[in-house]
Amino acid sequence: MSRLRIATGETFRSFRTRNFRVFFIGQAISQAGTWLQFIAQALLVLKLTDSGVALGIVTACQFLPVLMFGVWAGVISDRTDKRKLMLVTQSFMMAFAFALGVLVLSHHETVNWVYLLAGLTGVANAFDNPSRRVMITELVGDDEASNAVSLNSALITGSRVMGPALAAWLIQGVGIGWCFIANAVSFVAVLIALSMIDPAELHVAERVTKQKGQIRAGFSYVWTDPELRLAMVLMGVVATLSFNWNVLLPLLAVRTFHGTTNTYAFITTIFSVGSLSGSLWIARRATMTTHFLARMSVAFGVATAFIAISPNPVTAALAACCAGATGIAFLSATMTTLQLGSIPAMRGRVMALYSILFLGSTPIGGPLSGWIAEQFGTRWALLMGAVAAAVSGLGGLMVLRNREPAAAGSVVLVDGVAEAVA
Repeated sequence: MSRLRIATGETFRSFRTRNFRVFFIGQAISQAGTWLQFIAQALLVLKLTDSGVALGIVTACQFLPVLMFGVWAGVISDRTDKRKLMLVTQSFMMAFAFALGVLVLSHHETVNWVYLLAGLTGVANAFDNPSRRVMITELVGDDEASNAVSLNSALITGSRVMGPALAAWLIQGVGIGWCFIANAVSFVAVLIALSMIDPAELHVAERVTKQKGQIRAGFSYVWTDPELRLAMVLMGVVATLSFNWNVLLPLLAVRTFHGTTNTYAFITTIFSVGSLSGSLWIARRATMTTHFLARMSVAFGVATAFIAISPNPVTAALAACCAGATGIAFLSATMTTLQLGSIPAMRGRVMALYSILFLGSTPIGGPLSGWIAEQFGTRWALLMGAVAAAVSGLGGLMVLRNREPAAAGSVVLVDGVAEAVA
């Protein structure tokens, strides 16, 4: 029993910090609503158009602003109070979700309205994302940053378990429109949480003053560091070609398996259970290495391939569970490596570049996956992502093998303090 308590204490050690607890609770409620909206939005577009390409386009509309404004948003994040900036961005996203809900409930929804509101939400998210990711480290400090990042990943993936189930229940019970209203209401929780955070207890680095060339400096900083560069390259390939679940899972459930909303919710929920398990496993780890990133990329590619060749929803869900675990392990390790491997003055810009690769690549990967699914079938689109993840991971391992052991790069905990080893 004592071992269980020790393991639990290690896994959830960031909860000892009040600011993190408050932030976590608010995000837990809001993230469930966000995933609820993702699912409702995908099903709404399929209902309006019955087109995989349209599904890719709405995904692109939501994430294209991250690609367009992401680097600038990173500079803004390094210059400003992240808590106050999030109060503004979260308020805008709440308003856009409410507007879409009203349109659906009043029967005025069109695919163009969905595109527009998805795009506006994407603009707000472009400025929210880097600040939200960096704020995790400000809540707890570098000594618990790795654990806090992993628990935040567990939160996001855990919301995927609740979101699909809640979406299926709401859609069948009261209709798609109420999913968007519920998401709008969920933003109230995070706004309250942000207001309750004690600024005096934040671990805030000195804000960067406005200067010329700050965007270019961010790019140069990442590119000249071999570990940051490798992590970013792996993320760019995998995020663009392999993480297109919002497009492919609805098509797999509805078209390939000829299922219903419940089929989609079932596969997505099992996928999320795997993601949650993977993130909790990562939360207990004391080291993060680029070797680990590359291995998880390979494992994720193999698991995705098994989804592609699955004969029925049950086997697809089991493979999705493995893909969820390895995929979130890859993402969590990447975020930890980037945050703890970069200096505080650059973290906003580094996280903005991460967001560009993870979210901003979706306007490319989403429509591409949708087009391949339309032309050749959903299984081939999944296989494309599987090959991309596996091959890039193997390439990363080959690069690392040619380096000296000391240059393999890792983030380790020394007497509870995070240190970057390069």
